[in-house]
Amino acid sequence: MMILKIRALVLLSLFLIISHVANASAPRDPYEYFFEQNLGDLTEELETARDEGKKGVFVFFEMDECPFCHRMKKTILNQVEVQDLFKKNFHSISIDIEGDLEIVDFEGNETTQKKFSSKNRVRATPVLIFYDLEGKQVVRYTGAASSSEEFKWLAEYYLQGVYKMKDKNGRNIRFSKYKRLKKKQKSIN
Repeated sequence: MMILKIRALVLLSLFLIISHVANASAPRDPYEYFFEQNLGDLTEELETARDEGKKGVFVFFEMDECPFCHRMKKTILNQVEVQDLFKKNFHSISIDIEGDLEIVDFEGNETTQKKFSSKNRVRATPVLIFYDLEGKQVVRYTGAASSSEEFKWLAEYYLQGVYKMKDKNGRNIRFSKYKRLKKKQKSIN
């Protein structure tokens, strides 16, 4: 009888561990776990980012009909490790480039999502932009990231300040070069 109880406890423990591990890596809704709820005042978003010790504001420019935006949300922005990395370092928001919602831009000017997107030269989606804590656009990537790994590299590119570094010819190191270096480094390891 005692052996049956022990076996039952062991099986129950294994079941709980397996279900916890499965749930820990299960995709999660990006609108609940990746993007912050915001009221459209980007000056307030900056203030919140500063107060929370974030490294910047990440803006995902999208539109409803964009298949690449939907793919990123279903395959990258819903991943726990991506969400954790961005929650720790960025205040992340989504802006609809066709949206008529009124917002306040980083300079405190009233505008709409559509006009703000146009001012930031967003024509195709998705466009991924990192703003520093002063509201200055510092890293821009047009198009969908191909994988969670590449998207995390884009975050590293900003966090490590690689975008400020110069190559041997005195030009800023672009993300495409950083990505090639990361792929090369990965293949060596």
